[in-house]
Amino acid sequence: MLVQTYETIKLESPDQQEGIVLLTLNRPDSMNALNTKMALELIEVLEELKYDENVRVLIITGAGSKSFCVGADLKERNGMSQKDWKKQHDYFEQVTERFREFPYPVIGAVNGYALGGGMEIALSCDIRTAAPHAGMGLPESKLGLIPGIGGTQLLPRIIPVGLAKEMLFTGKRIGAEEGKQLGIINHIFSAETLMKETIKLAETIASNAPLSLKALKKAVNKGTETDLKTGLVLELEAYYKCANSEDRLEGIYAFNEKRPPQWKGK
Repeated sequence: MLVQTYETIKLESPDQQEGIVLLTLNRPDSMNALNTKMALELIEVLEELKYDENVRVLIITGAGSKSFCVGADLKERNGMSQKDWKKQHDYFEQVTERFREFPYPVIGAVNGYALGGGMEIALSCDIRTAAPHAGMGLPESKLGLIPGIGGTQLLPRIIPVGLAKEMLFTGKRIGAEEGKQLGIINHIFSAETLMKETIKLAETIASNAPLSLKALKKAVNKGTETDLKTGLVLELEAYYKCANSEDRLEGIYAFNEKRPPQWKGK
């Protein structure tokens, strides 16, 4: 297993899981709270991974068993000037944007608390799995704030607007089971098998054509931001790009020859 350790995050490539990268928020003593250093390291790493031709699926989780990420590190913000606060927030905005715009599927494995900015990171993923004890919430209204790195826009795009507003107005937390019922969580796995099952899901995704994965993500993300007619135009553009690819021919050959396809991403 290839492991790269930074000051606040860790990157791993699970054994025999080609194309899958596991990114761990690695500040367990601080409940994996997001601080300036972590934001800068995430920006750097996500920029590098974006151009890594071997990556097909990115999984993000938190170190330990208690927390995925509890949002901004408020201890670091204590006494911070308004200028430094704004500068830090710019970094935080870039983090969730890079997860949303990452060219390949991103899975958030919510292994504990995902609160505030932590939930916004989870909402920025394409798919979310969770342990039964996971808890999620956007409590900013209790602190005189509102979510500022995507929460007010992402949540009502995933669940009904009225339910999203209730969560935002009350600042309440929800558990994994309620999150699954609402559609925020795709799958709940036991705490012991969360990563194993999430990697298995990632492996299924990574076995498919890389150009298709990129095109699917782009078509869905961009299409849901516009009207149906424009969305269908975007879909056709992505469709013909895949249809004219070498991988489309390889997929047909592999199917007829009853063998696994050898994707080239071309």
